[in-house]
Amino acid sequence: MSTRKAAVAGYFYQAQAADLQHQVNQFLAQSPRVSQGKPLVLIVPHAGYVYSGSTAARAYRCLQSYQDEIRRVVLLGPAHRVYLEGMAIPSVDAFSTPLGEGKLDLDAIERVSKMPAVVVSDEAHLEEHSLEVQLPFLQTVLKQFSLVPIVVGNCDAKIVADVIDELWDADDTLIVISTDLSHFHSYDEARQIDASTCNRILDKSNDLSGEQACGARAVNGLMSSEHSRLLDIELLSVCNSGDTAGSRDRVVGYGAFLLH
Repeated sequence: MSTRKAAVAGYFYQAQAADLQHQVNQFLAQSPRVSQGKPLVLIVPHAGYVYSGSTAARAYRCLQSYQDEIRRVVLLGPAHRVYLEGMAIPSVDAFSTPLGEGKLDLDAIERVSKMPAVVVSDEAHLEEHSLEVQLPFLQTVLKQFSLVPIVVGNCDAKIVADVIDELWDADDTLIVISTDLSHFHSYDEARQIDASTCNRILDKSNDLSGEQACGARAVNGLMSSEHSRLLDIELLSVCNSGDTAGSRDRVVGYGAFLLH
């Protein structure tokens, strides 16, 4: 079985399994339980855990009551390491973290491989952290699931939406969109920008820019999908790196949203 190995263990999160499990468990234990209904979509940040782990945990805590019902996760995040036209799926069979291996849904990946703007690129996945940092949370809160990992590059929202709608075909599927908010503004400026961006996400706007959210193309695709129009959306948490572990001179914003 071919496996995409963890690329940012020891950098974005703890490298040793016991330390990582403790880190994730702590974030989840410190997050309030949310009971608005079964989560169908999460929007979560993807920075180092010391910066955004507490925000991501607010969303992942929502899954704990449904850990037996969610059997597949479709995970979309932006390309940071390579330039990418369209969307990239991997050729491997599994993704690994210090908490173990997660098998991919090869049938679903085969289906979307035939869709417009979808390419097979292990290079796009090799060092990409936006997807990887979600996996330890998923491995902790879900009992058993298969994964459909998609790196989103320069791609029209409608094309991304078509892929999301194609994969949104089972009651046991969860969509996870990985994105941070604004980057490298002062603390007060970032708070203003991110508050505006959060309101636009709550309005299900599908024309966010990369300046507002680095995963804007994935978010825009979600909001352009037929299924998302039928869902309620809630903001669970918003903060920035100046609130957690960083200087307030140049901060990165983080938000967690639930669609159900």
